[in-house]
Amino acid sequence: MYEDLKKRFEEIGIIPVVVLEDAKDAHALGEALMKGGLPAAEVTFRTEAAEEVIRILSKDFPDMLVGAGTVLTCEQADRAVAAGAKFIVAPGFNPTVVKHCLDKGYPVTPGVQTPGEMEQAMELGLDFVKFFPAEPAGGLPMIKAVAAPYSKLRFMPTGGINKENVKEYLAYKKIVACGGTWMVKGDLIASGDFAKIEELTHEAAEIVKEARA
Repeated sequence: MYEDLKKRFEEIGIIPVVVLEDAKDAHALGEALMKGGLPAAEVTFRTEAAEEVIRILSKDFPDMLVGAGTVLTCEQADRAVAAGAKFIVAPGFNPTVVKHCLDKGYPVTPGVQTPGEMEQAMELGLDFVKFFPAEPAGGLPMIKAVAAPYSKLRFMPTGGINKENVKEYLAYKKIVACGGTWMVKGDLIASGDFAKIEELTHEAAEIVKEARA
Protein backbone atom coordinates (compact mmCIF):
# COMPACT_ATOMS: atom_id res chain seq x y z
CA MET A 1 0.00 0.00 0.00
CA TYR A 2 2.81 2.40 0.87
CA GLU A 3 4.46 1.81 -2.53
CA ASP A 4 1.16 2.57 -4.27
CA LEU A 5 0.88 5.80 -2.30
CA LYS A 6 4.42 6.80 -3.18
CA LYS A 7 3.64 6.15 -6.82
CA ARG A 8 0.65 8.51 -6.61
CA PHE A 9 2.85 11.18 -5.02
CA GLU A 10 5.23 10.80 -7.94
CA GLU A 11 2.45 10.99 -10.52
CA ILE A 12 1.01 14.18 -9.00
CA GLY A 13 4.48 15.71 -8.53
CA ILE A 14 3.55 18.81 -6.52
CA ILE A 15 1.56 18.38 -3.32
CA PRO A 16 -0.30 21.59 -2.37
CA VAL A 17 0.32 22.39 1.30
CA VAL A 18 -2.97 23.77 2.54
CA VAL A 19 -3.59 26.02 5.56
CA LEU A 20 -7.30 26.66 6.01
CA GLU A 21 -8.64 28.77 8.85
CA ASP A 22 -12.27 27.96 8.05
CA ALA A 23 -13.66 24.62 6.87
CA LYS A 24 -16.29 26.44 4.79
CA ASP A 25 -13.57 27.04 2.18
CA ALA A 26 -12.64 23.35 1.89
CA HIS A 27 -15.00 22.33 -0.91
CA ALA A 28 -14.21 25.31 -3.15
CA LEU A 29 -10.49 24.78 -2.63
CA GLY A 30 -10.74 21.07 -3.36
CA GLU A 31 -12.65 21.82 -6.55
CA ALA A 32 -9.98 24.31 -7.68
CA LEU A 33 -7.18 21.81 -7.03
CA MET A 34 -8.98 18.99 -8.84
CA LYS A 35 -9.86 21.14 -11.86
CA GLY A 36 -6.36 22.59 -11.90
CA GLY A 37 -4.80 19.15 -12.20
CA LEU A 38 -3.19 18.56 -8.80
CA PRO A 39 -5.58 16.13 -7.06
CA ALA A 40 -3.86 16.28 -3.68
CA ALA A 41 -3.76 18.29 -0.48
CA GLU A 42 -1.52 18.17 2.57
CA VAL A 43 -3.78 19.84 5.13
CA THR A 44 -1.65 21.27 7.91
CA PHE A 45 -2.65 20.85 11.53
CA ARG A 46 -1.79 24.48 12.25
CA THR A 47 -5.45 25.49 12.51
CA GLU A 48 -8.49 24.32 14.43
CA ALA A 49 -10.26 23.66 11.12
CA ALA A 50 -7.75 21.08 9.86
CA GLU A 51 -9.60 17.97 10.97
CA GLU A 52 -12.90 19.08 9.44
CA VAL A 53 -11.15 20.19 6.24
CA ILE A 54 -9.67 16.70 5.84
CA ARG A 55 -13.11 15.19 6.47
CA ILE A 56 -14.76 17.40 3.82
CA LEU A 57 -12.09 16.91 1.17
CA SER A 58 -12.01 13.14 1.69
CA LYS A 59 -15.80 12.88 1.44
CA ASP A 60 -16.43 15.34 -1.40
CA PHE A 61 -13.43 14.34 -3.55
CA PRO A 62 -12.83 10.58 -3.19
CA ASP A 63 -10.22 10.65 -5.97
CA MET A 64 -8.16 13.30 -4.19
CA LEU A 65 -5.07 12.25 -2.23
CA VAL A 66 -5.74 13.95 1.10
CA GLY A 67 -3.24 13.88 3.96
CA ALA A 68 -2.31 15.73 7.11
CA GLY A 69 0.76 17.92 7.54
CA THR A 70 2.49 19.57 10.50
CA VAL A 71 1.57 16.52 12.59
CA LEU A 72 3.44 16.88 15.88
CA THR A 73 1.74 14.32 18.16
CA CYS A 74 0.39 10.78 18.08
CA GLU A 75 -3.04 12.15 18.95
CA GLN A 76 -3.04 14.45 15.92
CA ALA A 77 -2.06 11.53 13.69
CA ASP A 78 -4.97 9.46 15.03
CA ARG A 79 -7.44 12.31 14.55
CA ALA A 80 -6.21 12.99 11.03
CA VAL A 81 -6.57 9.37 9.92
CA ALA A 82 -9.97 9.09 11.59
CA ALA A 83 -11.04 12.13 9.53
CA GLY A 84 -9.90 10.47 6.31
CA ALA A 85 -6.21 11.36 5.88
CA LYS A 86 -4.37 8.89 3.66
CA PHE A 87 -0.90 9.98 4.78
CA ILE A 88 0.86 11.80 7.61
CA VAL A 89 3.61 14.40 7.16
CA ALA A 90 5.66 15.91 9.98
CA PRO A 91 8.00 18.91 9.85
CA GLY A 92 10.68 17.12 11.87
CA PHE A 93 11.76 13.66 12.95
CA ASN A 94 10.02 12.65 16.18
CA PRO A 95 10.73 8.92 16.75
CA THR A 96 7.70 8.54 19.03
CA VAL A 97 5.28 9.88 16.42
CA VAL A 98 6.93 7.98 13.55
CA LYS A 99 6.85 4.67 15.46
CA HIS A 100 3.23 5.27 16.44
CA CYS A 101 2.27 5.79 12.80
CA LEU A 102 4.19 2.74 11.64
CA ASP A 103 2.64 0.58 14.37
CA LYS A 104 -0.83 1.77 13.34
CA GLY A 105 -0.13 1.30 9.64
CA TYR A 106 -0.31 5.00 8.77
CA PRO A 107 1.93 6.02 5.84
CA VAL A 108 4.21 8.61 7.41
CA THR A 109 6.75 11.00 5.91
CA PRO A 110 8.76 12.73 8.63
CA GLY A 111 10.85 15.81 8.03
CA VAL A 112 14.62 15.47 8.05
CA GLN A 113 17.50 17.85 7.48
CA THR A 114 20.66 16.13 8.68
CA PRO A 115 22.38 12.83 7.82
CA GLY A 116 21.75 11.70 11.40
CA GLU A 117 18.00 12.18 11.04
CA MET A 118 18.06 10.42 7.69
CA GLU A 119 19.79 7.42 9.24
CA GLN A 120 17.22 7.31 12.06
CA ALA A 121 14.43 7.26 9.48
CA MET A 122 16.14 4.47 7.57
CA GLU A 123 16.63 2.53 10.80
CA LEU A 124 12.83 2.49 11.18
CA GLY A 125 12.43 1.16 7.65
CA LEU A 126 11.57 4.40 5.85
CA ASP A 127 12.90 5.12 2.37
CA PHE A 128 10.87 8.28 1.70
CA VAL A 129 11.28 11.44 3.79
CA LYS A 130 10.39 15.11 3.71
CA PHE A 131 13.39 17.45 3.39
CA PHE A 132 12.45 20.57 5.34
CA PRO A 133 12.92 23.47 5.14
CA ALA A 134 14.34 22.70 1.73
CA GLU A 135 15.81 25.96 0.47
CA PRO A 136 17.19 27.26 3.82
CA ALA A 137 18.72 23.82 4.47
CA GLY A 138 20.76 23.77 1.27
CA GLY A 139 18.15 22.93 -1.36
CA LEU A 140 18.83 20.61 -4.25
CA PRO A 141 22.66 20.66 -3.84
CA MET A 142 22.23 19.33 -0.29
CA ILE A 143 19.85 16.60 -1.43
CA LYS A 144 22.27 15.55 -4.16
CA ALA A 145 25.13 15.49 -1.67
CA VAL A 146 23.35 13.14 0.76
CA ALA A 147 21.79 11.00 -1.98
CA ALA A 148 25.15 9.35 -2.68
CA PRO A 149 25.67 7.63 0.70
CA TYR A 150 21.93 7.12 1.22
CA SER A 151 21.19 5.66 -2.19
CA LYS A 152 17.84 4.10 -1.22
CA LEU A 153 16.42 7.27 0.28
CA ARG A 154 14.06 9.48 -1.72
CA PHE A 155 12.78 12.92 -0.82
CA MET A 156 9.86 15.34 -0.77
CA PRO A 157 11.44 18.79 -0.41
CA THR A 158 9.17 21.44 1.10
CA GLY A 159 9.92 24.99 2.21
CA GLY A 160 10.99 27.70 -0.20
CA ILE A 161 9.79 25.71 -3.20
CA ASN A 162 8.12 27.91 -5.82
CA LYS A 163 7.23 27.96 -9.51
CA GLU A 164 10.69 29.29 -10.37
CA ASN A 165 12.70 26.46 -8.81
CA VAL A 166 10.35 23.47 -8.61
CA LYS A 167 11.10 22.17 -12.11
CA GLU A 168 14.79 21.73 -11.26
CA TYR A 169 13.87 19.75 -8.13
CA LEU A 170 11.38 17.53 -9.96
CA ALA A 171 13.89 16.70 -12.68
CA TYR A 172 16.15 14.98 -10.13
CA LYS A 173 15.43 11.25 -9.87
CA LYS A 174 15.64 11.14 -6.06
CA ILE A 175 12.72 13.57 -5.71
CA VAL A 176 9.36 11.82 -5.44
CA ALA A 177 7.35 15.05 -5.20
CA CYS A 178 7.64 18.60 -3.88
CA GLY A 179 5.43 20.33 -1.34
CA GLY A 180 4.33 23.83 -2.25
CA THR A 181 2.09 26.64 -1.05
CA TRP A 182 2.31 29.22 -3.83
CA MET A 183 -0.86 28.04 -5.58
CA VAL A 184 -2.90 28.01 -2.34
CA LYS A 185 -1.73 31.18 -0.60
CA GLY A 186 -3.76 32.46 2.32
CA ASP A 187 -4.64 35.78 0.71
CA LEU A 188 -6.21 34.03 -2.29
CA ILE A 189 -8.26 31.79 0.00
CA ALA A 190 -9.27 34.72 2.21
CA SER A 191 -10.47 36.71 -0.79
CA GLY A 192 -12.30 33.70 -2.24
CA ASP A 193 -10.29 33.85 -5.47
CA PHE A 194 -10.56 30.14 -6.25
CA ALA A 195 -10.39 30.84 -9.98
CA LYS A 196 -6.85 32.18 -9.47
CA ILE A 197 -5.99 29.14 -7.33
CA GLU A 198 -7.20 26.89 -10.15
CA GLU A 199 -5.10 28.86 -12.65
CA LEU A 200 -1.94 28.63 -10.51
CA THR A 201 -2.61 24.95 -9.88
CA HIS A 202 -2.90 24.32 -13.62
CA GLU A 203 0.42 26.11 -14.19
CA ALA A 204 2.03 23.93 -11.51
CA ALA A 205 0.58 20.75 -13.06
CA GLU A 206 2.07 21.76 -16.43
CA ILE A 207 5.48 22.25 -14.79
CA VAL A 208 5.28 18.68 -13.47
CA LYS A 209 4.61 17.37 -16.99
CA GLU A 210 7.55 19.30 -18.40
CA ALA A 211 9.92 18.20 -15.65
CA ARG A 212 8.95 14.55 -15.92
CA ALA A 213 8.87 14.40 -19.74
